[in-house]
Amino acid sequence: MRGTIASKVRAATRKLCGQLADLRFAAPVTHVYNPLEYARRPHNAYIRSYADGLKRVIFLGMNPGPFGMAQTGVPFGDVAHVRDWLGIDEPVGRPTAEHPKRPVQGFDCPRSEVSGSRLWGAIAEHYRRPEKFFERRFVANYCPLVFIESSGRNRTPDKLPASERGPLFASCDAYLQRLVEIFEPAWVIGIGAFAEQRAREALVDREVRIGRILHPSPANPRAHADWAGSARAELEAIGLCGRRGLA
Repeated sequence: MRGTIASKVRAATRKLCGQLADLRFAAPVTHVYNPLEYARRPHNAYIRSYADGLKRVIFLGMNPGPFGMAQTGVPFGDVAHVRDWLGIDEPVGRPTAEHPKRPVQGFDCPRSEVSGSRLWGAIAEHYRRPEKFFERRFVANYCPLVFIESSGRNRTPDKLPASERGPLFASCDAYLQRLVEIFEPAWVIGIGAFAEQRAREALVDREVRIGRILHPSPANPRAHADWAGSARAELEAIGLCGRRGLA
């Protein structure tokens, strides 16, 4: 089985990447980054290293942050944690059209992705080695695209007009459904309300339980006061966190 599951995830990711290449987005979005294309090498390294084997839980984020997956190709991909804890440090290319205020510097990016630092930092506290966490768990993003406005501001998928959300969500729903088919998880845990809602809609007819933890974004006021403790309490409430850690 080992090797087969990771190859299926890579194939699903390639399919999603091809589908998204045909989508177009209007103002106020002026630039769209797809890390699955220009950061393919570190993303494939993430799948190769950590996607093999069935998973009990998929943790699902919204879409890449400008200093996280946009730079490293890894969900919640804060540079320091991806390089130093996950052990991934691969060359990263550049988007075809790059916003001057949001350059892609890959693993040379000096900015920390706060959401990723909080998420992977909390995981690393419980699981000293990433292999222990990924034995039964995986972290993915619902949507792999970064949407940037003319000012350089990040625009999240939920803020797109319905005419653009429809085809985008259709492809992303299908990708999530495929991950569930491949990994056969008992749970999908949305990291934030958006991811939880998309999981509930995409997986309505699947035998998988859906839950949610607080999003670690600095834009979320509740995340500033012991985000890790809050997330742990939420997982404990649904029976996914005990003495041995998360899920």
